[in-house]
Amino acid sequence: MKSAYQVLRRPVITEKGLGVKETEATLVFEVSLKATKTEIKQAVQSIFKVKVDSVRTATFEGKERRRGKFTGYRPDWKKAYVRLKAGEKMPEYAENL
Repeated sequence: MKSAYQVLRRPVITEKGLGVKETEATLVFEVSLKATKTEIKQAVQSIFKVKVDSVRTATFEGKERRRGKFTGYRPDWKKAYVRLKAGEKMPEYAENL
């Protein structure tokens, strides 16, 4: 079994991610490509000590990038939207913005 910190890579701190956090009580994370919804739920509950209501995921393919005549691809990545149960305190991970 993977540790919680191997499942959750980092929070996605964007304008959309922070807006969803405040209006819908939803946290947004970049997660491991092989992580399942139950693994993500258990990881968030163990790290932040909150109750999770639901998890939605989206997988993104890496874009092609060019440097002159050389081409390459950015890595694929997976995003998870984690909705907290009603009445749960929202953890603060983006305080210094």
